[in-house]
Amino acid sequence: MNTTTFPLPDAPLRIAAAQTRSVPGDVEANAAAAARLVRAAADAGAAVVVFPEKFLSGYEPGLIRADPERCAVSPDDPRLAPVAEACRASGVTALVGAAVRDGGELYVSALAIGGTGVVGRYDKQTLFKSERALYCHGSAGATLQVGSWRLGLGICYDSGFPEHARAAALDGCHAYVVGALFGEGGGHHESRIWFPARAFDNTVYAVLANHVGVTGGWRACGASAIWGPDGRVVAEAGPADEELVLADLLPERLRAAREAEPMLRDLHDTGAGPRTLVRAAPGG
Repeated sequence: MNTTTFPLPDAPLRIAAAQTRSVPGDVEANAAAAARLVRAAADAGAAVVVFPEKFLSGYEPGLIRADPERCAVSPDDPRLAPVAEACRASGVTALVGAAVRDGGELYVSALAIGGTGVVGRYDKQTLFKSERALYCHGSAGATLQVGSWRLGLGICYDSGFPEHARAAALDGCHAYVVGALFGEGGGHHESRIWFPARAFDNTVYAVLANHVGVTGGWRACGASAIWGPDGRVVAEAGPADEELVLADLLPERLRAAREAEPMLRDLHDTGAGPRTLVRAAPGG
């Protein structure tokens, strides 16, 4: 895919990463909280707000396994109505993490919600080892178009794989947008390695919305953030409090990064042909 097929955006886009905590297993309460944060993001001028992984139930694998009808949502779930109404009233698009029931299977999903309800969905492609007994792998990536911006969607562990963000960049994405659960311990370190790398390698913005508090037995490390296409932090939350992390994604910063670091433009498929075996000389 030639990324020059997709032009750079023609105007800034303000985006919000909602760092917040879920009520375990309570979709109604969490949908109400999401609606409140959509309105707060709109008041701050944001056009898009991103929520953590499985925000609508909490991470909570035990609760979801025991009662998927209560803890997971369907694509047309009436419990999503408060979020859709907040989006309709504000003009904001929300990316809301959820466990989703579809065709008798469960998925870890990001629901793109607008004023008419769910307008798109991304199912997590790279499941963490403890998730594989409960959820199905997503079959495809997803790009969300907001105005002239193309946003590549990811969920938590997806972001640990360079190929995932690269696929978004090759689809012309200008930002890589991820809801996640990163925990205390190794999670903060992982996020500070993965996200700057995904941004810099692909000269895209990278956005992380993380939980705070305890969910599913994990104590989240917060630190939701937005990185520029040069890999530098643009805005960042603290470790423990509910916050909206806001940043303006700027076409001129994207252009400058791609002019300075032309890796994406110069990329060619290094795996397309046979590899050459070079043998060391004896004693060398």
